[in-house]
Amino acid sequence: MTKRIKIKDRYIGGGAEITVQSMTNTKTEDVQATVAQILRLQKAGCDVVRMSVNTPEAAKAVAEIKKQVGVPLVADIHFDASLALAAIENGIDKIRINPSNVGAESAVREIAAAAKDHGIPIRVGVNGGSLETASVKKFGFSAEALADSALRGVALLEKFGFEDIVISAKCSDVKINAQAYRILARSTSYPLHLGVTEAGGGDLALAKSYAGIGALLLDGIGDTIRVSITGDPVDEVYAGDLLLKATGVRDNFVEVISCPTCARTEINVAALAEEVKRATAHIKKHFTVAVMGCVVNGIGEGKHADIGVAGGKEKSAIIKHGEIIKTVPNDRISEELLQAIKEANLD
Repeated sequence: MTKRIKIKDRYIGGGAEITVQSMTNTKTEDVQATVAQILRLQKAGCDVVRMSVNTPEAAKAVAEIKKQVGVPLVADIHFDASLALAAIENGIDKIRINPSNVGAESAVREIAAAAKDHGIPIRVGVNGGSLETASVKKFGFSAEALADSALRGVALLEKFGFEDIVISAKCSDVKINAQAYRILARSTSYPLHLGVTEAGGGDLALAKSYAGIGALLLDGIGDTIRVSITGDPVDEVYAGDLLLKATGVRDNFVEVISCPTCARTEINVAALAEEVKRATAHIKKHFTVAVMGCVVNGIGEGKHADIGVAGGKEKSAIIKHGEIIKTVPNDRISEELLQAIKEANLD
């Protein structure tokens, strides 16, 4: 189990609930626009929000932004250690740095001392575009280089007595990305922030993130995630929530299992599945409903569901834990299925 790190009123690692993160794309010094976007992210369910702090004005804006939002805020710092120090003084909840690009060791020491004094964690974040020169010389561009770069940054913070650390090591190559995190999971007990950086936009971005992050989550690796998507950051939050549900990390929802349909299908599976999703969207308990298009495999495939239906030509079977509890005319499937769910007393 990884070490538990506190960020504001939440925890990362040590068995804490895996958090979904995103990052604003407004100019941070534009307080009104940044607050508006953070509030949208909060409403969507974002647990932690990162902001780029790349100017003195952005660092100064942190104090005002914090007054208007409730979610923990992370300052993303590059090249200028003074911006990290200013963000800390203005109340930021966490700092993200790549120790190799914030200047001399003395600059990292200053950041570590300030973060320790204020009780905030630091994420050591490296990616394929900012690897340590020594790591590249030793390993070339590889998973080993990514992991080594991150561990070098961690070692530097530890040298200055700082250990409230989260680590990320991202690149856009899904395979290399996952391999780097596996190395880190074997090499350190610090919590890991998962993501596939520069994943792009649209369906491919989702596929890359789901493959890269999902594979790690299924193996018990990862303490916090960001699904990177070019565009509206709110989309990242919804995608992250779905990923945690799909991998079984989150179980506070009704899971509708439905068959892909084929020539044997006798009922409108897609419409019925969607109706069940809408009708149960408010339920925050894990409960499975199987919507199967035929009885050939439907009963068997749905036997692990709490409630289900297997479609027939004129009548369909309502199933509870694999057993048929009644057959109903097809024009009453929706009513009977929703009634069976209601009788499960999930509200």
